[in-house]
Amino acid sequence: MTASDPHILEADHAPTPFTAAEIRRGCPPGRRIRLLVEQAGGDARYRLSRFLSCDADGATLEVRRTNLEGAIIEPASTVRTTWRELQGHASFPASVTVIRREMIATRLGTSDCLRYQVDRGDSVERFWFDTSRPGMPIRFTHEENGSVLTSTTMVEDTFE
Repeated sequence: MTASDPHILEADHAPTPFTAAEIRRGCPPGRRIRLLVEQAGGDARYRLSRFLSCDADGATLEVRRTNLEGAIIEPASTVRTTWRELQGHASFPASVTVIRREMIATRLGTSDCLRYQVDRGDSVERFWFDTSRPGMPIRFTHEENGSVLTSTTMVEDTFE
């Protein structure tokens, strides 16, 4: 991390949309996020992440996957992660990353986002980070050779 900007984790990387401290404040215990995951040629499914416990260093999350009807595809698992690791998921080389502001509409409403486009030749990833929801992007797409392989959209963001 640079001393001057906590959004930059590596010298040759673009700034992240949120700092580790902002993610910690935005992801208290009980935050529950449901994502709709759609894959080319595959069945759509939901991924549910719930923050179980949090401390100054990180969080323990419960993650489960269900089909669209709610039947469990994979049993729930728990994972421990640090706030910096979560921030690092949005740290990309500056040379292949373009960041711009964009308004998008999802089931959650209209969101003011920072769109990160990471272009690695035949592979392009786009992440839309809602500036009012520190943490994971509200939308993510992955393309190969111009075809969308995966589209993930946040469809629920609640606090228990």
